[in-house]
Amino acid sequence: MAKFTTWDGLELNYRVWEGEGVPVVLQHGIVADTNANWMSVGVVSALQRAGRHVISLDARGHGRSEKPHDPARYSWQAMADDLRALFDELGLDRVALAGYSMGAIISLLVAGADKRVERLAIGGIGSGVVDCGGIDWRVIDAADLTTAMSGDGSGAVPQARMFRILADALGADREAIAMLAAGLREAPIESLSGVTIPTLVLAGDNDPFAAEPERLAAALPDATCVVVPGDHLAAVANPAFSAALVDFLR
Repeated sequence: MAKFTTWDGLELNYRVWEGEGVPVVLQHGIVADTNANWMSVGVVSALQRAGRHVISLDARGHGRSEKPHDPARYSWQAMADDLRALFDELGLDRVALAGYSMGAIISLLVAGADKRVERLAIGGIGSGVVDCGGIDWRVIDAADLTTAMSGDGSGAVPQARMFRILADALGADREAIAMLAAGLREAPIESLSGVTIPTLVLAGDNDPFAAEPERLAAALPDATCVVVPGDHLAAVANPAFSAALVDFLR
């Protein structure tokens, strides 16, 4: 594990597994971190077995990174800029980028703006990107997530309650997550036309946050779609998810 200071002074944590080829950079989903989203479910191990050089960033407000309790420190663009700052920090000139859920939206923003990204894999999202410009707020909105992180979370809708259970299991900073939710109310993606690189859309067949993933793939200039068994939390842990990712990045 290592830390660096990003563009606005926050200290962020990242981890590197040495290997060959173009580095694979991973960005986790909301509430989760490098361990929960990528290590504990076998994704990092699968990439290591394939001999890949892997890097994973704990997003601001998550994991071992700094967690300000100020909504002004959180936005989609801020977290996209964090990833690009990590590329700069490590001197990366070629990158394969993989993101899940919140991390998939961040990765789309980075891929559309940074020519260093050569291949893109996005999981846990679907037609919400096309219809809502980002996370599918038809399933859950920022206020739902804020409610889930407040008090005992008992007033939260079921889809948001899932994230509260995850936060408690991981010992996440719930106030930081609530501030993050407040900062992510905007719809960050106006167009997908700038994401012209080969892209893999990976979704669970029972994931409400990734409904109609084939519509997202169809909206991208050069994308394929793979659906694996599982809901939002279980799909990424399915061996078929890691297998599809490794095969795409090969």
